[in-house]
Amino acid sequence: MAIYTSDGKQLLNVEYDDIVEVNDTVDGMLVMSKDTRGDEYVVFMLEANRNICAYVFDEVFIIGRVSGFESLPDAIEAWKNDEI
Repeated sequence: MAIYTSDGKQLLNVEYDDIVEVNDTVDGMLVMSKDTRGDEYVVFMLEANRNICAYVFDEVFIIGRVSGFESLPDAIEAWKNDEI
């Protein structure tokens, strides 16, 4: 289990080949699920308010961020429908 922090644009103090995995922590949020699409990958995390947010990464760079999903299946469906 790794702990990552970001500045909103990229992960800080990491190597370019570091990849966020399930059960890691990013910005204080637990990573619950992960999926890939091409060179990008998304991690779904539990926010403090119990909603789900998604960070889309290209290597260590955050290229997309959406929050406020009520459930993990809702967030995953949005990812699979190219809404994130």
